[in-house]
Amino acid sequence: MADIATDVMIVGTGPAGGTMAALLSTCGVENFLINRYRWLANTPRAHITNQRCMEVLRDLGREVEDEAYMQATEQDLMGENVFCVSLAGEELGRMKSWGKSPRMRAEHYLSSPCHMNDLPQTFMEPLLFKTACSRGTQARMSCEYISHMQDKEGVTVTCRDRLANKDFKVRAKYLIGADGGSSLVAEHAGLPFEGKMGVGGSMNILFRADLSKYVAHRPSVLYWIMQPGADVGGIGMGLVRMVRTWYEWLIVWGYDINKPAPVVDAAMATHVARQLVGDPKLEIELISANTWTVNNMYAAHMQKDRVFIMGDAAHRHPPSNGLGSNTSIQDAFNLAWKMAMVVKGEAAPKLLDSYSEERAPIAKQIVTRANKSIAEFGPIFDALGMDGGVDHDKIQRNMDARCDMSEKAEKQREALRKAIEFKKYEFDCHGVEMNQRYKSGAVIADGTEEPGTDTDLELHYFPTTWPGARLPHVWVFDRNGKQHSTLDITGHGAFTIVTGIGGEAWVEAARKIAKERGLKIVTRVIGPRRDFEDHTGDWARAREIGDGGCLLVRPDHHVAWRAAKASATAEKDLSSAFKTLLGH
Repeated sequence: MADIATDVMIVGTGPAGGTMAALLSTCGVENFLINRYRWLANTPRAHITNQRCMEVLRDLGREVEDEAYMQATEQDLMGENVFCVSLAGEELGRMKSWGKSPRMRAEHYLSSPCHMNDLPQTFMEPLLFKTACSRGTQARMSCEYISHMQDKEGVTVTCRDRLANKDFKVRAKYLIGADGGSSLVAEHAGLPFEGKMGVGGSMNILFRADLSKYVAHRPSVLYWIMQPGADVGGIGMGLVRMVRTWYEWLIVWGYDINKPAPVVDAAMATHVARQLVGDPKLEIELISANTWTVNNMYAAHMQKDRVFIMGDAAHRHPPSNGLGSNTSIQDAFNLAWKMAMVVKGEAAPKLLDSYSEERAPIAKQIVTRANKSIAEFGPIFDALGMDGGVDHDKIQRNMDARCDMSEKAEKQREALRKAIEFKKYEFDCHGVEMNQRYKSGAVIADGTEEPGTDTDLELHYFPTTWPGARLPHVWVFDRNGKQHSTLDITGHGAFTIVTGIGGEAWVEAARKIAKERGLKIVTRVIGPRRDFEDHTGDWARAREIGDGGCLLVRPDHHVAWRAAKASATAEKDLSSAFKTLLGH
């Protein structure tokens, strides 16, 4: 007999688990959250926070979004990725990143009501944990997942109280494994993975030191250190990462994965910091040091009956592109509303099958992109003549040669400029962040071809209402003239019907279906003298349907179904769509 009963049990309090708990509690679904440690994140780890991730926090409530901004380093201070021989030494080049270039800044502003920022995991996790617990999540720290057994009605999970050293059992309808890159839940569920773990070795050195004189005039999150003789394992070069402006820092340094991981003590940490900063007298306050491996692995399937995985448990990759916590949080945003509707009896369990259909391709995409970004440092090494050999004097001569007046040197300078510019696919890859489109049983295709495939969908966001795509953001206005994002008037745990003048039949159909099915369906009519008006015409340009047409938007902002124009059989059409989507 179980000691604890709940609807959903979540293993892991990281970005995925914390978001899942917060979303479920917001929807009124009972959930139990455990963490094998006594603390939340104690190192900054994930930090790049993209617009889509912020949209999820915004959906949880403006107070959650606002607190994230309050704790974060703002977009303008994320700045320009700097390549140099040391912070105190010669700068080799830089690129405008994270939406800072004027063209990309415009794209960022047009694509979302939210702003990219730098929010270390030490701030993100407590925010999500607080939100979850304050809304009803039951949580236990120092509590370890041991095993699980499934049956037709639910999952029995064995846990261990690490303080009392006693096991106890939890009975849940569903189990979520958000337990990181060494996920036991994924292992015990027998889920299939592709790729390889441990393809490189890296260490993190977290320390405090006032480095403002080296960086305040060129604010950035990442300072890449290119030195003859620098260890090129792991990330590929020395990295000095800003954690808090400008006094807390994280150094990433490689080690040979084929040898034992090094022990990083204060003396070694100080030596590495002095080398990368370029100050032989630098004194640091060492906070912590740890080693980690570069991985290239993703789950080909992310669920087994009543057991699901998300976050690093499903996609294991280096921090390139800053996709880790962002993708983890989006995993939860995808699954939470589906699980809430199934638990409440509003949808059939079949709806849950769409989770892996939709998120497993994303896991593959971001793992592939992150590892590809590491390889894309190669042209920078080549342009500088850093061939990875041990002849440090030769490498230094190669680097110095770019300063010559020869034609060869001119070509070397051009090669370096192009190589740094190409790193936009890691540091300014807006399309990877925003273009996630789904094909599954929770999306009803309308027979049209996928738009934007002739553009660079990795680099640039392409807004569309094509079924499966995220609803485009534009500003619309209420009767008091206050602006609202189209993402603000959708989401929040409910399906939304968006239509215009002439679409009254869709509104009436939604009202009847909501009453018959016991669903919450929000209706939004956009047009002159309606609840929301399109004063700028931006919505008319973005919607890709006529005034009398209809968009059915899922709780996670993705378009589930659309009708191009008004229909004489609106109730039948909409009812059929819901029947398909909800698995009835």
